[in-house]
Amino acid sequence: MDLLELRRKLDRIDEQIVELYEERMEICSQVADYKIETGKKVLDKTREEEKLRKVRSLAHNEFNAHGIQELFEQIMSMSRKLQYNRLTREGVGGRLPFIDVDQLEVQKARVVFQGAEGAYSQMAMLKYFGEDVDSFHVDTFRDAMCAIEEGSADFAVLPIENSTAGIVSEIYDLLVEFENYIVGEQIIKIEHCLLGVPGTDIDQIRTVYSHPQSLMQSARYLNAHENWKQISMQNNAFAARKVIEDLDLSQAAIASEQAAKIYGLDILERGVNQSTDNSTRFIIVTNQKIFLKNAAKVSLCLEVSHESGSLYRILSHFIYNNLNMCKIESRPIEERNWEYRFFIDFEGNLADGAVKNALRGLREEARSMKILGNY
Repeated sequence: MDLLELRRKLDRIDEQIVELYEERMEICSQVADYKIETGKKVLDKTREEEKLRKVRSLAHNEFNAHGIQELFEQIMSMSRKLQYNRLTREGVGGRLPFIDVDQLEVQKARVVFQGAEGAYSQMAMLKYFGEDVDSFHVDTFRDAMCAIEEGSADFAVLPIENSTAGIVSEIYDLLVEFENYIVGEQIIKIEHCLLGVPGTDIDQIRTVYSHPQSLMQSARYLNAHENWKQISMQNNAFAARKVIEDLDLSQAAIASEQAAKIYGLDILERGVNQSTDNSTRFIIVTNQKIFLKNAAKVSLCLEVSHESGSLYRILSHFIYNNLNMCKIESRPIEERNWEYRFFIDFEGNLADGAVKNALRGLREEARSMKILGNY
């Protein structure tokens, strides 16, 4: 039997598979009608597990059994997505608990940032809200989240990611813990400067203070000065403030040019961070479930079952709905060793049908899901 004949046989089988697939999906559409009428959930895990066991048993060897299981997992996944789509189109399940707004009410807003005067967070705040913003600062990220949760501030400005040092993991954890939501973002170009007491010479420096990420971002420069002791601070502005308060010629801070101006420090060297394209992304957070009508990015977090293929199945909802996923991060879940919570950013607006459809599937099939914001 030659190859062309074998291919003709495969073509005939494939045509039958397509015909049977479409027949199956038509029946699934009728199942969706039934679930719309009865309010029954789309995912029936017990039924699917029974089905997989049955089709596996029909195969004649273990290799085929594994392949059949994988094939039917995909077929049932497509069936669920069809049903989610029908439910979304029919408006079953209600609206998302987020309200769309034309613009944020920032004119009379009070804004909190972490750190001190001269922090990069302050720079991000001023760029987003303007120079006349009513603001105050707190010592920790948690203090900032508490301030908006309790209403002493309307918005908080928090760093979430640096282009070279990566994510600020504490912010991700706080977004899960607090009922606060992202409504905007601001990117600030970072240029770290080595700051010292007026009259200090670089040769006199023995100790350098800064935030751990800033020390990491300046590692190449600092490694060239092996005799310098590096001490971490909560914030770059705190480091600058300590240096001016101590008035010790052997101390320096890595912070911004703005911090040098505010605290009266000399800039001993500019651009000590190794990357000239170094930027930090800040998020604007509030305690209201709102989003701008022109918002274009959704952030969420979810947990999946601790079993093979669970993340793969969850991510298929983005592919099916043609949504571009921009980012995925994982964070360990407390008190559950080796299990992780996933944070995902993707392009879209909560009013879009494709986004609603994807979120319905994610909510049904993930162990838990929280929308962190649309901005």
